[in-house]
Amino acid sequence: MDHISSMFVRKLAPLLVPDTPTGKTRAQAMFERAGLMYQPIGDQPRTIPAADFFDILENLAQEEPDGRSLGVRLGARMQCDDYGPFGLAFKAAPDLLGSFNRVERFGMVVTSVANYRVEPRGKTTFMAIDPGENTRLGQRMTNELAVSAGTALCREVSAKAFTPAAVFFSHERPASLDAYQRHFRCPLHFGTDRDGFEVTEDDLRVGNRLGDEGLSKFFETHLDKELAEFVDDSRLDQKVCSEISRALSEGVPAISDVASRLGMSARTLQRRLSDDGHVYQDLVELTRRRLAERLLRQTDYALAEIAFLTGYSEQSTFTRAFKRLSGQTPASYRQVTAGP
Repeated sequence: MDHISSMFVRKLAPLLVPDTPTGKTRAQAMFERAGLMYQPIGDQPRTIPAADFFDILENLAQEEPDGRSLGVRLGARMQCDDYGPFGLAFKAAPDLLGSFNRVERFGMVVTSVANYRVEPRGKTTFMAIDPGENTRLGQRMTNELAVSAGTALCREVSAKAFTPAAVFFSHERPASLDAYQRHFRCPLHFGTDRDGFEVTEDDLRVGNRLGDEGLSKFFETHLDKELAEFVDDSRLDQKVCSEISRALSEGVPAISDVASRLGMSARTLQRRLSDDGHVYQDLVELTRRRLAERLLRQTDYALAEIAFLTGYSEQSTFTRAFKRLSGQTPASYRQVTAGP
């Protein structure tokens, strides 16, 4: 089951418009939906199901004035200290590239949805949000939250004033852009093929104000232990497929790279997969096929582009592999599954 830190629910409460003199009624209902006590004290669960958080955002989008922008407004409030050791590791990294490399590696301790991957692109680097299924408004608002929070944390830690080069969202433009323009202060693009924000090489390498490699390593050790707790053996194959999918545009990842992302050694990952009846290479092929099928159904990308995104160096190789795995060519599959 996908999860997200319950901390985000607590941070949402001050953004709600009070409907009583105490301001608790609306927040109380929101907390109850997430199975939390209104006062953030006592034994709160560290995470809640992501679907519950999506429900909260979708309800608030209908109930609150400008509720549709709550994800962006919540992200704008986030600070490193809100995230515990994860945020401190972000702050202590030597520069923003180091910060986001840690986010990419340890994001699972905060959430299993809307995680980042770092995509170098020459003079800029794209901080990409793993899109997930992206079929629900709550998921789209959570993606906005992730992009907004990433921007806020960069502004907090960078040694120079930070503004993204541009921000991208795969969903359509909301009716009001006031909160988006107020927070991001850069070109905004909607209806694109990605979610995330672009950072210039200069901003990426300028250095963090409190960068300390020793502290960063200390927090990484702590996060390695936390990360291991989130690797549920009963869903290990799904976690592996998710990590493979994120990396495919750069080529098929080695099992050692995937194991590192999951907080274990390659030998341990291989053993656990074997115990569950899985083979790493089979999961690679499964992931490639599923990603290719989704891209063929949901996008108008050229076959050469889909070949690249699924880790094939040539379209002809992709076509042969897809036919072997699915029984039909990519073009035939697209034609059969195309909508009216």
